[in-house]
Amino acid sequence: MTRYTGKKWDVRRWAALDNLRGLTLLSMILYHACWDMVYLFGADWGWYRSAGAYVWQQSICWTFILLSGFCWSLGSRPVRRGLEVFAGGLLVTAVTLLFMPENRVVFGVLTLLGTCMLLMVPLERGLRRVPAWAGLGGSAVLFWLLRHVNRGLLGRVGLNTYLASLPAGLYRNPATAFLGFPPADFFSTDYFSLLPWFFLFLAGYFANRLWRDHRRIPAGGTRVPVLSALGRCSLPVYLLHQPVVYGLLWVFFRNT
Repeated sequence: MTRYTGKKWDVRRWAALDNLRGLTLLSMILYHACWDMVYLFGADWGWYRSAGAYVWQQSICWTFILLSGFCWSLGSRPVRRGLEVFAGGLLVTAVTLLFMPENRVVFGVLTLLGTCMLLMVPLERGLRRVPAWAGLGGSAVLFWLLRHVNRGLLGRVGLNTYLASLPAGLYRNPATAFLGFPPADFFSTDYFSLLPWFFLFLAGYFANRLWRDHRRIPAGGTRVPVLSALGRCSLPVYLLHQPVVYGLLWVFFRNT
């Protein structure tokens, strides 16, 4: 992580970011444990299919994507990090296709984050020329405009009202699904396409730029040991938590 010294940016871990990432990981683990109980072990819990559970799920993914964008310029070796995260996404896809194809993960959140990190490498030089406030506002508007692009709709302005519909010809195959235009037969239990989510990632990036410009939020901070440890190991925790949770639930349900 970084701090401003007056002349240049020095590397220092920002504890608040690790704490927040760790807290979000705990929320994600609990959410996925509930998902396993309902969809894999047949628990009858109607609330989990409600709008409240959807808000919970969205709070997790929004936080992860925003944090990833915010932290992109704070780390080193962006290409290596992007490739590691993208490879983690491929691993999740391969494992789910092999062992639970009916609940497969195709173009999940790790694939998205790895793609965003890698795209930032060639794009960042041009993005530097965009004022931070304009970039943050523009990213937010584009994210709102494209939020429902997976369903062929642009710009939600009411409960069931949108600015426009997109032509069905865009929604063709896995390649278009990766971009944000999935065909009718596409299925994934964890689907995060490049559009609209890249613009939420960019919002995090520009939020970091605003912080650097104003320096109103101090770096460093107090670590919460458990949360900070989870936050520093977010990728392995993400890859390992679901097998561990599933195994614990299997033992529990087998003995009840």
